[in-house]
Amino acid sequence: MSITGAIVLFATTWFLVFFVVLPLRFESQADTGDVMLGTPAGAPSGHVVVQKAKITTLVTLIVWGALVAVILSGMIGIRDIDFMGVMGPKVGRALP
Repeated sequence: MSITGAIVLFATTWFLVFFVVLPLRFESQADTGDVMLGTPAGAPSGHVVVQKAKITTLVTLIVWGALVAVILSGMIGIRDIDFMGVMGPKVGRALP
């Protein structure tokens, strides 16, 4: 895995985890009873995005580490997910 591949994998994983964490424990302004003038009642009531970004980063580090370990170990390769057989047979040494 190249450095660029690792960075792209981390960024993709971070955003996937972020969109899972974002709606957890969500409180709208209507839930708290403090609707600010000019905002919809379903808008968030507090500033929790920074806290959720920190939680996302911690969870992503764990998930990303597991993904990198699986990729670098060779347990799952690109040919393992080639269900349509597009890549053709594996080229290598002949079996005895």
